Amino acid sequence: MIEIERKFLVQSDAFKKEAFQNTRILQGYLNTDKDRSVRIRINGDKAYLTIKGSSSQSGMSRFEWEKEIAVDEAEQLLLLCEPGKIEKVRYLVKAGKFTFEIDEFIGENEGLMLAEIELTSEEDSFEKPEWLGKEVTGDVRYYNSQLSSNPYKNWKEGN
Repeated sequence: MIEIERKFLVQSDAFKKEAFQNTRILQGYLNTDKDRSVRIRINGDKAYLTIKGSSSQSGMSRFEWEKEIAVDEAEQLLLLCEPGKIEKVRYLVKAGKFTFEIDEFIGENEGLMLAEIELTSEEDSFEKPEWLGKEVTGDVRYYNSQLSSNPYKNWKEGN
């Protein structure tokens, strides 16, 4: 139940030509405490309740527990969430033995595109496609739980 992932900015939408799947996602947070977050997500025709712990010092690893729930239950729980929902389209792109999840944000975070790659260990190496930009692993501003309360559209240049 330990998630190991790295996160990057995306410099172009060239990944869309390589994507083998895309899904619309709506999510909200019941709790965004710095030591844990509790998320409700509707991902296409499925829904999930997810609890994440605080990140390791490197920002690459953290505890994650997830359970599928009924979509109608998720819709009800979204009504209880803190202000600020996350809306995005997630694209899946194969890169060697790994898959990148690229999120193109809409709504309050429009203009932001992030790529995440889930690894089996912090030392794993992986192919870096040319559309992959600066690494932002561990930068809490790019956590979805933070984007829900401080959307990308509100960021000042240089933040």
